[in-house]
Amino acid sequence: MMLGMGTYLVTGGAGFIGTNFVRHLLDHTEHRVIVLDALTYAGNKASLEGLPADRVSLVVGNVCDADLVDRLVADSDVVVHFAAESHNDNSLNDPSPFIQTNLVGTFTLLQAVRKHDKRYHHISTDEVYGDLELDDPERFHETTPYNPSSPYSSSKAGSDLLVRAWVRSFGVRATISNCSNNYGPFQHVEKFIPRQVTNLIDGVRPKLYGAGQNVRDWIHVDDHNAAVLRIIESGRLGETYLIGADGEKNNKDVIELILQLMGQPADAYDHVNDRPGHDMRYAIDSTKLRTELGWQPRFRDFEAGLAATIDWYRANEAWWRPMKEATEAKYARTGQ
Repeated sequence: MMLGMGTYLVTGGAGFIGTNFVRHLLDHTEHRVIVLDALTYAGNKASLEGLPADRVSLVVGNVCDADLVDRLVADSDVVVHFAAESHNDNSLNDPSPFIQTNLVGTFTLLQAVRKHDKRYHHISTDEVYGDLELDDPERFHETTPYNPSSPYSSSKAGSDLLVRAWVRSFGVRATISNCSNNYGPFQHVEKFIPRQVTNLIDGVRPKLYGAGQNVRDWIHVDDHNAAVLRIIESGRLGETYLIGADGEKNNKDVIELILQLMGQPADAYDHVNDRPGHDMRYAIDSTKLRTELGWQPRFRDFEAGLAATIDWYRANEAWWRPMKEATEAKYARTGQ
């Protein structure tokens, strides 16, 4: 555990979860933060606006740039690796960025933290475990075998295995967390919840993929990031922790709840083509995290967290409006 003030290098810190983690660090610690972000479509400089310049600096660059990464890691105490290509649909259109960022980028960071003996935390996803049947009582846990089903999830699975190998082979001081689906402020409008919310703000009927029976285990991004910081400060080196908030809901229920919270009839949505290779159900058992480290989610009521998220998108149209038109045009080309 690092007491007092240190320096965190946060890769992907201008993306959805990374931006919220930077803000969590500022609110709950005295640390300085260096953000390394390539500012591809999912990274947004505007997400970091208004943060104190004496504590946060942005370096625009790629995690695959070994010289840059080496220099930044040398100047940091802790490295938290959020940077990832992370949308399944995009990975089916072109897998190559996923291999570069998620595998080569992770390798590049691991080599640097190994060289400079720095603490490393690796952010990953529950999608590495594949999916579960709707009527299966099982949930994912730390010993569930990997069974990824897409270029995205397989590249993340590979990156997790690299971390474990560098821990075992080279003594890298690392932990891994695999989290379920996040929602909250600063999420790109291509993602399920912000897409529906911003459509409704625009007077457009929401779009439900297929029959809407696919189940996701929703967690508010602030709860995810509180767990990440707890793992960095108190987790056992070399261990993996699953982060989840018991938020299983199918897409149909989520879209109907969004409609109700925004004052619309619950059935005022359209069915569109299902996503290709759409995993059926994700569910996380976070017993290890809760019992070992004492973490508990703050947003236990999904409806309350969703209402707060809707309020944020209503109040921050200037943030999401520039990306909305291109996102919807891309979905229209696939009948979604």
